[in-house]
Amino acid sequence: MGEKGLGFYLGVDAGATRCRARLRAYHGVVVAEAEGPAANVYVNFERAAEVANDVVAETLRRAGLRQTDTSSVQLGLGVAGVASPAEAERFAACFSGFAAVRVVNDAVAACIGAHGGADGGLIVVGTGSAGVARVAGRDTIVGGRGFHLGDDGSAARLGLEAARAAMRAADGLGPRSDLTRQILGRFNQDALSLVYWAAKASPRDYGEFAPLVLGAARAADPVAGPLVDDAALAIATLAERVETLGAQRLAMVGGLGEAIRPFLAPALSARLNKPMFDPTDGAIALVGGSLPGQAA
Repeated sequence: MGEKGLGFYLGVDAGATRCRARLRAYHGVVVAEAEGPAANVYVNFERAAEVANDVVAETLRRAGLRQTDTSSVQLGLGVAGVASPAEAERFAACFSGFAAVRVVNDAVAACIGAHGGADGGLIVVGTGSAGVARVAGRDTIVGGRGFHLGDDGSAARLGLEAARAAMRAADGLGPRSDLTRQILGRFNQDALSLVYWAAKASPRDYGEFAPLVLGAARAADPVAGPLVDDAALAIATLAERVETLGAQRLAMVGGLGEAIRPFLAPALSARLNKPMFDPTDGAIALVGGSLPGQAA
């Protein structure tokens, strides 16, 4: 488990798709990892806290540490949906017994990881979307704002627009295409079933349509093409804003990122670097942990 008394750093990436945790020893060596379901405070605060606690407990168990023996563990959490210091403090209060607990939005943790703790900009393109500019240690988040008011260019919004197009096609109010038929096919071509599903669907549920949309766009589907073009434009707008805020080096993360890269303008794609480290390691760096290749 590393040298006794020298401490550990536990990072958590509590995202809208899944929750991951990693425990590193003081010198950066990975001790244990665990994973759980989505943890998004925007969707359900209590459930997000429960999931994160479970994943933290499982990571500690795999490392041979007890939940009551965490006084040498620094805990950093990047949490989807955290939008204010008060919300971050409320989430941090759900974790006791640690040497320190710090909570930031998951996009901030991802930005810290993407640049190895240095300044830079990040475009997050996953279930949700956001831009982050980290300049002189100060973080500014743009975009995002949740499924109803933001997340343009994300998998969830792309899936929502595809579902809306499928509904218009079913009602004869918009064009039919292979994409609209595929989406309606998941509901046995029954528009009312789609309506009932949508009443309870989460952003993650809508995001599951995104691969269909991208595949259809690659096949020159007349409905999918404009939807993906709009998503690509939203990503470009995020990148331009992040650069305006002073970010010099840009990176892109998220489950949709590499899939949608071919649809981005070549100049933008060239500026979007691959991250140095993942958001879980970003949460570790947030609380002072060392990452591979860095001095302990």
